[in-house]
Amino acid sequence: MTENQASQQNRDARLAREHGVGLPARRAAVSLLRAVLHDRQPLDDALTNSPAAREMVSMADRDRGLARAIASTVLRHKGQLDAVLDSFLDKALPKRSGIVREILLSAACQLLFLNIPAHAAIDLAVRQCKTDKNARHFDRLANAVLRRMAEKGPGIVKMQDAALVNTPVWLWTRWVKNFGEETTRRIADAHMQGAALDLTVKQNPQDWAQRLGGIALDTGSVRLQATGRIENLDGFEDGAWWVQDAAAALPVRLLGDISGKRVADLCAAPGGKSAQLAHAGALVTCVDSSKHRLERLSQNMTRLGLEMTSVTGDATKWMPDHPYDAVLLDAPCTGTGTLRRHPDIAHLKGAKDLKELTNLQARLLHNAVKLVRPGGTLVYCTCSLEPEEGVDQIAKLIDEMPGIQADPIRLEEISGHDSWLSSHGQLRTLPFYLEAGTGKMAGMDGFFAARLIIGGNGK
Repeated sequence: MTENQASQQNRDARLAREHGVGLPARRAAVSLLRAVLHDRQPLDDALTNSPAAREMVSMADRDRGLARAIASTVLRHKGQLDAVLDSFLDKALPKRSGIVREILLSAACQLLFLNIPAHAAIDLAVRQCKTDKNARHFDRLANAVLRRMAEKGPGIVKMQDAALVNTPVWLWTRWVKNFGEETTRRIADAHMQGAALDLTVKQNPQDWAQRLGGIALDTGSVRLQATGRIENLDGFEDGAWWVQDAAAALPVRLLGDISGKRVADLCAAPGGKSAQLAHAGALVTCVDSSKHRLERLSQNMTRLGLEMTSVTGDATKWMPDHPYDAVLLDAPCTGTGTLRRHPDIAHLKGAKDLKELTNLQARLLHNAVKLVRPGGTLVYCTCSLEPEEGVDQIAKLIDEMPGIQADPIRLEEISGHDSWLSSHGQLRTLPFYLEAGTGKMAGMDGFFAARLIIGGNGK
């Protein structure tokens, strides 16, 4: 554990001790873990639509915060926690043991990474076992295992290769092949740091950084320590800004001056890029397959005072009655560039998902090309580190569809960060880029983006 990680986790633990957070927060944390690890539900979805979410509605902010901190820390360090836990179990837990595994992981996380006093973490875990019809038979086991872990666990953690243990084998192998071991370790280390809160502001990022106690990044985003409820921050109700990682804010800039132009935003939800397009003066059509996600996007745009047209449809087939000056395709992907922000992805995605998603991306790209007027621009992007979802897709598209030209990204379009540009003029960010501070204040999502001119004679 780095000094910055330890400092953050000590602060989390201190808050828990000061406010006396008890059993309800632990129950919610275990319920969140169950939703992700057993029901295969993304953590963000579990936080809004799950039994845990319903439990958390009536909780105080500090209780909700601890529940989320426990769940996300378990997911971020699950490789280490599993290894420590298994070293204290004589045999695997039976299938019909209820939520015992999640209870033990939650308690282990509190003991080893959140520095919550052992008596509190162990007592609450045992009490939680007793309240579950299947787990209640394992309350004594939980007590014994966690007491041994409190004594010997920290020494085991110090000996672990955290970067390797917490990264799924299929990803570690791929990243070493594509980036080399040194870069792979830096990627994995960035994932364990977590992520700050990045905002895209309508204007005056320096002023907003000062008002919100953050920093203005040279890319134009404002970065804050991620604490408290977003809705309570100055400027939220006024629609002065929206949440968007610094890397995710870059692709729209590659479209240049779009004021008054017709732009289609494919796979538009949750809408950060849609907001950028509308704020830049584009006539935006947001296309997404989910009516529910589009409704939430529309609500966000209303808060921001921005206009757009929404279309519920399959972007692999959607064909409007007129072409667009530009199309932005932020394609569904494995999301492997966002593990610092979404640690659940490491437990939800696998190699088989990569094949399915690359097929979908190819279909989306082929249809996106048909939506652009001759001489118009297509920007394709993904929040993935995998070449099959980035550079390989573009190379294959250009090979298969004549009349498409690569339009290399210029250095000034990405604030002069030459390390973010490939030799082909494509954007490639890595999670440890953007050294804007230490700990969570450093880093950005891993993103790929390429710009193409469709037919015609260029711009």
